Amino acid sequence: MTTTKWEFDPTHSELGFKIKHLMITNVSGTFKKFDVKVESENDDFTTAKIVATADMSSISTNNEQRDAHLRNADFFEVEKYPSLVFQSTKIERIDDDTFYVYGNLTMKGVSKAVKLNVEYSGLTKDPWGNQRAGFIITGKINRSDWGVTFNGVLETGGLMLGEEVKINSEIQLIKAVAVEAA
Repeated sequence: MTTTKWEFDPTHSELGFKIKHLMITNVSGTFKKFDVKVESENDDFTTAKIVATADMSSISTNNEQRDAHLRNADFFEVEKYPSLVFQSTKIERIDDDTFYVYGNLTMKGVSKAVKLNVEYSGLTKDPWGNQRAGFIITGKINRSDWGVTFNGVLETGGLMLGEEVKINSEIQLIKAVAVEAA
């Protein structure tokens, strides 16, 4: 058996989310600083062990005032909880290009099981001879499950922010090291 380590390519990857605002549109955001570590048996991603970590202070919604609010105690308390961590526990193949990745998402000191949808875009060789793999990751979580409960009631009776957060990410990995087991 060969263990393959995959390096994360931050210049061709994105960790994003969307949340309903005023019940009529979505606000999108990303984490500007994050890392993904992957090890698999050979090139078989159904065997992958995945750890993704996001620097919560790097949250960006393209509005500095809103971003500062997201970093404070109303939302993520980034001084107390500086990282968001996802650690895979199981990968289920649906078909050649579709997987469910199960794991634990830890945010604000709370760890909960989540299921993410993964579309495998395939393997390719880049112009420098490196083997690369691409993935599109989507999913939904309820923010209040992690103690992110800030909200406001609108004049019309609705809520300022939705509870559901949609995860939308694209990850590119570079094959780094393949080591034969002794």
